[in-house]
Amino acid sequence: MWLFYVGIILALLTFFVPDPPDVMWTGYPPYSTITTGNTALYTSTVLVLGFASIIGGVNFLTTVAYMRAPGLKWGNLNIFVWCTLGAFVLQLIFVPVLGTAVTLISFDKYLGTHFFDPANGGDVLTYQNLFWFYSHPAVYVIFLPFIGIIYEIVTTFAKNPPFNYKMIVYGGIFGIVGLSGEVWVHHLYVSGMADWIRIGMMISTLAISVPVGLLVIGLAGTLYKGSITFETPMLYALGVMFLFLIGGLTGIPLAVTSLTVHLSRSYYVVGHFHYVMAVAGTFAIFAGVYYWFPKMTGRMYNEFWGKLGFWITFAGTNIVFWTMMVIGVKGMPRRYYDYAQFPQFESAHQFMTFGAVILGVGFVIALINWIVGAIKGPKAGDNPWGSRSLEWTTVSPPPHGNWPTPPVLDENWSPYAYRRP
Repeated sequence: MWLFYVGIILALLTFFVPDPPDVMWTGYPPYSTITTGNTALYTSTVLVLGFASIIGGVNFLTTVAYMRAPGLKWGNLNIFVWCTLGAFVLQLIFVPVLGTAVTLISFDKYLGTHFFDPANGGDVLTYQNLFWFYSHPAVYVIFLPFIGIIYEIVTTFAKNPPFNYKMIVYGGIFGIVGLSGEVWVHHLYVSGMADWIRIGMMISTLAISVPVGLLVIGLAGTLYKGSITFETPMLYALGVMFLFLIGGLTGIPLAVTSLTVHLSRSYYVVGHFHYVMAVAGTFAIFAGVYYWFPKMTGRMYNEFWGKLGFWITFAGTNIVFWTMMVIGVKGMPRRYYDYAQFPQFESAHQFMTFGAVILGVGFVIALINWIVGAIKGPKAGDNPWGSRSLEWTTVSPPPHGNWPTPPVLDENWSPYAYRRP
């Protein structure tokens, strides 16, 4: 935790030091090795945050392995716990690769090595491969916990057990963990890769849609014939399913080499990525906060304002990011700070700005709803949603240690003990 805070402080120092890093978030050489900017601060920030992530990963994995409630078997873990476990396995495997890459950048710049210097036998593409070998699995480090949150909410508000628990865990979560290290080259299709690598990585990138698809099928199957109620957490969960479906389907063309050549530098990629990760992940966080709000605070939020905030946010999201993909297909490039060269898209940018304002209003409504609810919302019961999951069996908010005495579970206990009709 403290390393994480130190990393945040280092990142914020870029606003105050006289020679801040100017290498963007990727730190690509050769620019990062020849710039007068402070590449060392960039490297240090990544390393400190990386160490925080590694130590946190060890902590989470150890907790899941050795600190489960007595009687809680692996086969009865919440899907959210499985997803968290999978995410931190990925962190432990791939974060050291990123740390190595950024360290070699500083070696090249400050110690005179030539890992990424073509004039002396190095190769700038080596860095890109190392960087994306971590950074694409990092997508699933974000994706897995947020899809786990959605499973907890959908099962609770559909009053159904997960559709095919083993398929979700072994086919979906384990499948993603197993394949996530085999798809990084689709970020480099236009960077000078050999054709045979492009073809192989196109196949593996398309293949990873199978375990991801199993997770989505599991959600859809859980909804089937459920006794669904549409409280605010459930609305956000359904919103995640819709947004992620759009993001996933629009990602398939980016896996195909012949299409990515035309789309990779366009606004289409920006819109797709925000659908599949940014807003889907944000909606999942909002869903989780609303879902566990009664447990965390002992009080209830306002349901009317919660639902209103969802619909406003949902509308703003689609106005912004669907429009991005449309103008991207029509030729709007990304990474331009001045759009004067593209007057044909001026009205679209204005429309997206209008959508961003709507999106911001929805966020503000949610934030105010949480603050007011935490201060003077009506008292919540210990289990207002009727969930069967273990965290709802203690008082709200939980005492130190979560339970007055550790719960002991019988062998038939399940966090999803709902009857299918």
